Amino acid sequence: MPTRRPPSPDTEPVTVTAARSVRPDQVAAFEAWAAEIMALAATFPGHLGSTLLRPGPGSTEYHLIYRFHDREALAAWERSADRHGALGRAGGMVDSARYSRVSGLESFFTAPDRADGPSRTRLTVLTIAVVFVLQLGVQALVAPSVSHWPLVLRALFYAVVLVLALGYVCMPFLTRRLWRWLRPRR
Repeated sequence: MPTRRPPSPDTEPVTVTAARSVRPDQVAAFEAWAAEIMALAATFPGHLGSTLLRPGPGSTEYHLIYRFHDREALAAWERSADRHGALGRAGGMVDSARYSRVSGLESFFTAPDRADGPSRTRLTVLTIAVVFVLQLGVQALVAPSVSHWPLVLRALFYAVVLVLALGYVCMPFLTRRLWRWLRPRR
């Protein structure tokens, strides 16, 4: 099992989603391949978890989601000969593939509730506490200056200030500082 390290001040978790349209006659082979590549990814340093989402009715699109500690850990996985070899074996099973990557606030809100991931309850408590403190500060410091604005503009202004402060300042800083508290041993 790879050693998990707390993030450094300049890193954020990264989540990658690979959507693949699987040929109907290749479903069993693809699911075996997906289990193999998820197990392989789990051996890489910085791996935080992976999952396979199966298609809904009328769809052939599988979503393989994996999460790494930071961009550097993800890059090591993506450059690996093991991954490239595994991807080569999947080619005949799929008709198309799409990839997307998220980090920062997007990654924070897509964190799976897993034994090795952040506690959903503690993330919720932290988010409520941060929003409360931010809102209190904005109300005390800024509200008097914008009280004459129309309600809709004030609400929009508050939402923009809170979301930017939450996503770019507070949550990245606090999730690094409270890393161990957010991921209790279970």
